[in-house]
Amino acid sequence: MKKLTKIVIPVSLGILGLMILNSCSVKIPDGAVAVNNFEKEKYLGKWYEIARLDFKWEKNMEQVTAEYSMKENGHIKVDNKGYNYVKKEWKESIGEARFVEDEKTARLKVSFFKPIWAGYNVIDLDENYRYALVAGNNLDYLWILSREKTIPEDIKQRFLSKAKSLGYKTEDLVWTKQD
Repeated sequence: MKKLTKIVIPVSLGILGLMILNSCSVKIPDGAVAVNNFEKEKYLGKWYEIARLDFKWEKNMEQVTAEYSMKENGHIKVDNKGYNYVKKEWKESIGEARFVEDEKTARLKVSFFKPIWAGYNVIDLDENYRYALVAGNNLDYLWILSREKTIPEDIKQRFLSKAKSLGYKTEDLVWTKQD
């Protein structure tokens, strides 16, 4: 029995360690390229979610916004808010974003539950920082963001075309209701 314990505990700790380490690695989908010459100061502020690939944390959410601001430690504060129309309540989640490479490359990692990090990759952005296409670690995560509650049709089509070319199932996008 002692021999089994001597094996099980280290193996279990090793597996747990690998799981945590894996959750800290952030990726960008194959073929996607993060925006270069990124200016974080222009990206800060409030964004409205126009569309997303739905997932557990945003299920039944509308009026979703994300607000980005600088923290004293130089990282970016992420303040996500949305209204759960099923539970009839507002939800808020505050996290932190950090650059994966340098600050001129729009590849970030974001965490709402440290030490777990996820990819936040700005893969398309208009020159005035009014509309953004954001990819997660893989083809399960995609967001279309706007500084306004709507997005022009030409930008929408540009983002949809880019997402499709990368393999995203754009027909599965949830178009966020913004009141």
